[in-house]
Amino acid sequence: MLPDNLGYLFDAPLRLAPSSPALIQGDRVLSYQELDARADWVAGGLRGLGVEPGDRVALLFSNDWRFAEVLFGTMRLGAVAVPLNIRMGDEALAYVLSDAEAQVLIANEEQAGRAERLTASAAGIRHLVAPHAAGPGRRDYDAWLAAAPPGFPRASSRPEDVCLMPYTSGSTGKPKGVLLTHAGQVWNADVIRKAIQADDSERALVAVPLYHKNAMIGAVKPFLLAGGAVVVLPGFDPLEVIRAIERYRVTYLTGVPAMYRRILGEREALARHDVSSLRFALCGSAEVPEDLLEEFHRVFGAEMAESYGLTEGGPVPLVNTRWGLKRRGSCGRAFPGCDVKLVGHDGSTEVPVGEVGELVTRNPGLAAGYWKLPQVTARRFRDGWLSTGDLLRRDADGFYYFVGRQDDQMNVGGENVYPKEVEDLLLRHPAVQEVCVVSVPHSEKGEVPWAFVVHRQDLAVSEEELRQFFLKHGAPYAHPRRIVILDALPLGGTGKVDREGLKARARALAEAG
Repeated sequence: MLPDNLGYLFDAPLRLAPSSPALIQGDRVLSYQELDARADWVAGGLRGLGVEPGDRVALLFSNDWRFAEVLFGTMRLGAVAVPLNIRMGDEALAYVLSDAEAQVLIANEEQAGRAERLTASAAGIRHLVAPHAAGPGRRDYDAWLAAAPPGFPRASSRPEDVCLMPYTSGSTGKPKGVLLTHAGQVWNADVIRKAIQADDSERALVAVPLYHKNAMIGAVKPFLLAGGAVVVLPGFDPLEVIRAIERYRVTYLTGVPAMYRRILGEREALARHDVSSLRFALCGSAEVPEDLLEEFHRVFGAEMAESYGLTEGGPVPLVNTRWGLKRRGSCGRAFPGCDVKLVGHDGSTEVPVGEVGELVTRNPGLAAGYWKLPQVTARRFRDGWLSTGDLLRRDADGFYYFVGRQDDQMNVGGENVYPKEVEDLLLRHPAVQEVCVVSVPHSEKGEVPWAFVVHRQDLAVSEEELRQFFLKHGAPYAHPRRIVILDALPLGGTGKVDREGLKARARALAEAG
């Protein structure tokens, strides 16, 4: 039976194999029994600070196994965990803390100094808990845990109770708090566990930020539910990932395309280390090129499956399963119990098979809405369905293919152009390793595509060669008006390509002539 409170997600492995490893970081191995006890201490410690069910507790952590005990402990109390994106600037984080009305801020050692600054600038925070914190309203993390009573009394949660409130990145405005419920998140962890066939023999490696859904729903939640172990790296470094696969006999990876590109680029390290333990990988958060899937399978002898998700949407309504039917280039089919359809501009009429439409979904994991934003909630959530703002197409067998964000779609002289379609065509050139296409304003066409390209180490290519390649194989109106060659595409805080940064760079280059 699944727990009614996400804080007790690992009930089954705790009962069946309490001494089995749950979290591993460096030489630190935390068993399920230890994780359970420490989560109870966190819940008791928060109660001692006056935190009540429904109160918000903010988590400011770099990748650290302690993040899990704070996350689960907060939810055991019935409080709402607010995981903070540490890649945000101080001003944005201060806004999030004030908007969330967080009463307590908990930080790890790496973020402790920043937490002090934020506590001073954000309104409403009554307590800071961090290593070596001292003074009024401050608690040293270890001393705070040590003083907490053991064996926190378990209480029931209602299915609709909010347990998590992550904030969206805010690329199109201020960050928004997303209200995720206990029942919804337990459901999604369970269906992901089944889709990737996670069990107690598996070890997942997490090098993406723990506060992001790619790590939490792609590894931490399903693996702790299944009794597997989660290996935590402090951050993404392709060499460290390869070393960790060998050291910990990792069987599973989760990440984004740009990260896998970097890993596959370390050819010498891959030849030097034993990575034969790897069995499977999940790739999400961005579209996955066909050549990346092929190269990953060639190097590791393991399959990579694509998925699609967004914080509000389940978080994951579509996935390719580990075994059984899958289709390369597709982000999968809808989970059982998850309704998905593609609609046209009116937001309700379904588009025919093969045509592009906006994905709308209805499933048990949908967010309950946005914190303190009733109008935005009413616009995005209608009659139990979420309008995602993402454009996909579906084939006759029910597999979905990501095309792009509505915000990224370009109107080039009256013709619709999707960045992914331009990227996919450029990736067919043997010299192209990575590409990102963005929109740039144009005096005659309204807007036109520009491409940023990374070529393969052993193959050079010129801008004109790539332009002629595109004009030969693609629609002339969609060809990139400029192709900028880079050594590497910039990555954002979650490992995805920084599309907004490249868009700003392209527009600056265009203005400069």
